[in-house]
Amino acid sequence: MQISKDMLIGALVQMDDCVAPILMRAGMHCLGCPASQGESLEEACMVHGIDCDVLVSQLNEILADK
Repeated sequence: MQISKDMLIGALVQMDDCVAPILMRAGMHCLGCPASQGESLEEACMVHGIDCDVLVSQLNEILADK
């Protein structure tokens, strides 16, 4: 399964148990907020000043190794 930057945060955290901790380590500490569940990964990265392309690559790399 490939992660893309247009995927919603809510869908990502339900995809695999390892996704939420990775996002939190990247600086997205608001994953429990209902509003964040409807944001795309790209929107969340923009709000938090995170390079979305790098984060998507890291997530895909980690999920590929599972």
